This record gives sequence, structure tokens and C-alpha cells, in this order.
Amino acid sequence: MGSVAKQERLYEVIKDFDNAMLVTSGASGSNHARPMHIAEIREDGDIFFATSMDSPKITEIAVSPEVVVTFQGNRQFAAVYGRAEIVKDRNLIDHLWSEAWKVWFPEGKADPTLCLIRVDGREGEYWDNAGVQGIKYAFEAAKAYLQHRKPHPDEKQNAKVRVN
Repeated sequence: MGSVAKQERLYEVIKDFDNAMLVTSGASGSNHARPMHIAEIREDGDIFFATSMDSPKITEIAVSPEVVVTFQGNRQFAAVYGRAEIVKDRNLIDHLWSEAWKVWFPEGKADPTLCLIRVDGREGEYWDNAGVQGIKYAFEAAKAYLQHRKPHPDEKQNAKVRVN
């Protein structure tokens, strides 16, 4: 499986997630993970989240823009490593606006503290045991068990990906 196919497979695994964990690092070097609603995931690896300029994660990103975004479902998992930046583009905010955000931004999309975090995905890894991939993995695991070895999933089930 080539790098483009792996990148496409990563996108297929993450594209339907509504939420993810955004992991940042603070000035002390300690990591901070928090669940975030996903505003948009693009095929090129970019992931957008809405947040407030008053949020501690804004300071953490200013100190250390390298972040990790993790995704976890019942049978699909992924991690995207990249560089975060704060985006204040009002046209993009307007385009991505979700009425559900009004809980955090009562003034709506015109809220002056509303901004986006854009994660420029650079690397990723996925584990996919859903549907056919799950059946294939169960077969491989059973075979490995009988042969007293570790299973070797194929690249549709697990692969590291270079994005962009």
C-alpha cells in the first residue's frame, strides 16, 4: 500500500468522528489532553476545532505548537501528529459555524473570543478493526494463536502515515 493510499485510508478511518482528544504541551512540558468537538477534517490532514481565545490551550499552543489529536471508536482508532495554529479568519469561522457551539459562544459566530485551532496533520497512524478489516484481523489473530506467534495486521488495518 503506497503512501497516498495510506493517507486516504487514514482519512477514511477518521472522517466520521465528531469528537477527538487534543493533546497539547504547556510551558512546564507536561501534556494536557481534552475532548474537543471537531469542526472539520480535511483529506489533506488538516483538522479544525473551535475554541475561545481565553482558553488555556491557546497559551499552550503558543508555547509549543506540536500537538497530537487522537480518535477512538469501538473498533477504529487513530492518532494524528501535527502543528497547531490559531485561526481568526471570520469567513472560515462563519463557514464552519455550528449552532451547537452557541453553548460556549452565546453571542454566536460574532463572539469576539471565538477562534479556530487548525492542526496541520503531518503524520498519523490508524488501527481499523471495523467491518471486513475486523473479520480479517480476527482470522489473522486466530492463525497467529495457533502458530504461537504475534498477529501481523495488513496495512488496511494498521499503518503509519506521512501526511502532506
